[in-house]
Amino acid sequence: MKFTFTCKKVPLNDSIKEYAEKKISKLDRFFPQEADAFVTFAVEKKNRCTVELTIRAANGTLFRAQENDTDGDMRGAIDAAVAFIERRIRKNKTRLAKNLRSEALTPDVPAEFDVAEDVEFNVVRTKRFALVPMTIDEAILQMNLLDHPFYMFRNVDTEETCVVYTRKDGGYGLIVAEK
Repeated sequence: MKFTFTCKKVPLNDSIKEYAEKKISKLDRFFPQEADAFVTFAVEKKNRCTVELTIRAANGTLFRAQENDTDGDMRGAIDAAVAFIERRIRKNKTRLAKNLRSEALTPDVPAEFDVAEDVEFNVVRTKRFALVPMTIDEAILQMNLLDHPFYMFRNVDTEETCVVYTRKDGGYGLIVAEK
């Protein structure tokens, strides 16, 4: 696994880096080809350690976890992030196994993926609406007025399809569709 480390408001010492590599490398068994791991370390309000872990599999599948440790222990946050991603993989193992098998074209898929059951996703509602051209600020205002966690619109400046959403930390995010 290839690692990329980023630090926000905290210096990265070698022992934390080695610990993170050791723990995250245990997830290698789920990926038939080499994956990329992006790890961001941060310390926020009153010794609250945050680890954001994003793993990009060779087939483009993304796994993301953001975990906090209020005791000021970066190792605890690393453990929690790795455990979260492992639970997510195990929970969706049948669907992920199909993706990994078809993309990698290799029979070397770990035994954890060999399950006969298949989860079916039922779409219970389809909604259609016209994408109204507006600015990002107008879209955020409209989302807040509707009390929705996200809002899709067409950016008046770029003519691109975009989605604004409310983040867990209270801020807003913007997703721009690539052509």
